[in-house]
Amino acid sequence: MDEKECHEKSSSSDEELPRRVSEDQESSEEQVSGAVYSEMHQMISSIYAELHFMFKQDYKYDQFLGPEGNVDVELINKSANKYSLRFPTAGWYLWSATGLGFVVRDVVTVTIVFGSWSQHLALDLQHHEQWLVAGPLFAVTAEPEEAVAEIHLPHFISLQAGEVDVSWFLVAHFKDEGMVLQRPSRVEPFYAVLENPSFSLMGILLRIARGTRLSIPITSNTLLYFHPHPEDVKFHLYLVPSDALLTKMIDDEEDCFHGVRLQTSPSMQPLTFGARYIVSNSAHLEIIPTELKLSYRSPGEIQPFSKFYAGQMKEPIQLEITDKRHGTLVWKTVVKPVDIQLGAASAPRTFSGAVFVRENHRQLQARVGDLKGVRDDLQDNEVLTENEKELVEQAKTRQSKNDTLLSMVEKKGDRALELLFRSLSERDPYLVSYLRQLSL
Repeated sequence: MDEKECHEKSSSSDEELPRRVSEDQESSEEQVSGAVYSEMHQMISSIYAELHFMFKQDYKYDQFLGPEGNVDVELINKSANKYSLRFPTAGWYLWSATGLGFVVRDVVTVTIVFGSWSQHLALDLQHHEQWLVAGPLFAVTAEPEEAVAEIHLPHFISLQAGEVDVSWFLVAHFKDEGMVLQRPSRVEPFYAVLENPSFSLMGILLRIARGTRLSIPITSNTLLYFHPHPEDVKFHLYLVPSDALLTKMIDDEEDCFHGVRLQTSPSMQPLTFGARYIVSNSAHLEIIPTELKLSYRSPGEIQPFSKFYAGQMKEPIQLEITDKRHGTLVWKTVVKPVDIQLGAASAPRTFSGAVFVRENHRQLQARVGDLKGVRDDLQDNEVLTENEKELVEQAKTRQSKNDTLLSMVEKKGDRALELLFRSLSERDPYLVSYLRQLSL
């Protein structure tokens, strides 16, 4: 039951009661109100748990769940990852794509920007103070601010094992004067609550006793992507904390290079932060690397993964992850040829490298660095002749060399541009990823 319904029921009851209410009646109403409030939070906790174990491939970044249905989220600044929305009535709202939630008293407009821990909390400081990043970082503002009764900040620490003391949880606010720490009002299995919050760039940190870092259990996601190819299907496997924002960033990065995520089972048990895990498969395919360390890197940073090739994928492959120290199985899945076929069929329309190069001519002219390697690739693929390579080299500046090369290849048609895009993707994947994010 949401707060609006509670208010309506309370108002109708008040009309039927005498003006003077006895202390016993007031006490009874307080108990009922407390019971309703408790029921609401039990419902919230159960929904968080359900969403946590739902492993969907389509993140609804454009919607919050609300008491009267979905509420649309507007992306107002793509490069800054800035969103805005208006909660139309009192009640509880959840951004299922991120785990961020609000309980509001009235109509309120909220803006949200995704932040990066690495830009605000130095790695050496984390080790010195024994701080552990425990969830995403958000810059939140609300108008009017007093309309927000609670904010629910998501975390990926597992409380089930009983190894983590909730007193270790802190909300870190990054303000002009530096980092300010605040104890949350309470800690739930998948989020921590601030009541009557003041807003800032904020997220959950764990401050733990020295020497206990490796025993911190966290919930995790195993993300498996395949890259279709007629002759040699390629797989990428990531092991990361259960941070929906982190997962989305990996999804976007893989999508830049035509990776398609397969739905797989969650881990069998909470994993240990800082521990190492071994990736293996039933087909004896070479996996590079076979060992993954479970750690947190902010969205936007390079995320480690294991890679292997499966040829034409004619037989099922069983994949497993085991704890290196204890040898216990923590995750497994089976990938069948039909999974690849269905995944390829549901994948988005093929991206055009030719269009990308044409649309980003100026950006590529200014930013491409490894021009010699690109020229060699194009000559190997018979796009450029030796004389054309020399013409590019005769240009006086790097930018003029880039412009000469781009203009030359554009005149040769789409096939030449696709080969240029392939070379750029292999030699400067982060530039290509960045430019693709700007154009999405």
